[in-house]
Amino acid sequence: MVYNGIDKIGQYAHLFKGKRLGLITTPTGVNREFRSTIDILNEKFHLTALFSPEHGVRGDQGAGAYVDSYLDPVTGVPVHSLYRKDSKRLTDEMLNDVDLVVYDIQDVGTRYYTFIYTMLHALEDCAGAGKEFVVLDRINPLGGAAVEGNVLKPGYQSFVGGYPLCMRYGLTAGEVACMVNDRMKWRAQLQIVRCQGWERTMLFPDTGLHWIMPSMGIPRFDTALVYPGTCLFEGTNLSEGRGTTAPFEMIGAPFLEAEKLAEEMNGKRLPGVVFRPVYFRPSFSKFQGELCSGVQLHVLDRQSIRPVETGVELLFTVKRNYEEFSFLPPVKDGSRPFIDLLAGDQILRDDGIDVPGLLEGFRAESREFALVKEQYHLY
Repeated sequence: MVYNGIDKIGQYAHLFKGKRLGLITTPTGVNREFRSTIDILNEKFHLTALFSPEHGVRGDQGAGAYVDSYLDPVTGVPVHSLYRKDSKRLTDEMLNDVDLVVYDIQDVGTRYYTFIYTMLHALEDCAGAGKEFVVLDRINPLGGAAVEGNVLKPGYQSFVGGYPLCMRYGLTAGEVACMVNDRMKWRAQLQIVRCQGWERTMLFPDTGLHWIMPSMGIPRFDTALVYPGTCLFEGTNLSEGRGTTAPFEMIGAPFLEAEKLAEEMNGKRLPGVVFRPVYFRPSFSKFQGELCSGVQLHVLDRQSIRPVETGVELLFTVKRNYEEFSFLPPVKDGSRPFIDLLAGDQILRDDGIDVPGLLEGFRAESREFALVKEQYHLY
């Protein structure tokens, strides 16, 4: 039986008793019985504040939507936004109301997913303010063994890549917190409420836990599994499937040729995946209401698929065959193109790139990162 940190809360009551607690969470913050961490902490201890990341503590905010402060309608506890237009940080005023900040969010083990940086920002803020920080750890749904992709380069930091992690980093949130706290020398008062029964080779379906969408863009586990590769298409003029029931599993555009692209991708015989021709009309986001053609990624073998390499191969196949393909310009003047922020490097935009050489370079960086991360394994 696999348990997340919240399921073991009773064994760690000494960390929370007599303290004013602030909680960073989302709808994934539940125990095995689907009881909210908000309600558990509010009932057992003294919950004085909720801190909302992207999507809101109840999941009622869209991707990229800024969140305002408000009162939680269920508990009446004040909710302070950590996804404001001007800042994604804890303020001194927010921290005045708490003695200890608790973090409980299901991560997806991918560098671009913003919740991990909400955690690291809060950890750094708590270190500076002398406040305690506790991670209610959760298993990494992509496992704790496989590592993929490059490491974020200096000068490419953003909220989709705020620390030099691999694209698929093979750590739990608690392990990431321990690693960054140590390597950045923050000296935060950090405690981890550990998972139980999880082994590093386990993917989410091996755990017996129930999948709760980490966000609306990750509706099921196979979405999370291909996401380390297909999220790169957010930096292009192709639809990454947002506005459909299979975001990040379907990639398309009005100018793609579905059958031809699927045939070429399947000819590469990439491990653990097959490409099916698809047609779809996004209800929002890129090409809203327009007919798109492209491919859907179907995972045949969850252990052997290499999602980052699969995404890169697909991206460069489209780039080579379709002159209509382009990378999106920077969101604002003076900033980097979004593909650079996702890739943590400008290498995907380099002309004449040798894809096999690029991927071999990624593998070398992954091997080096894997050696570093082993020092921080809790499981």
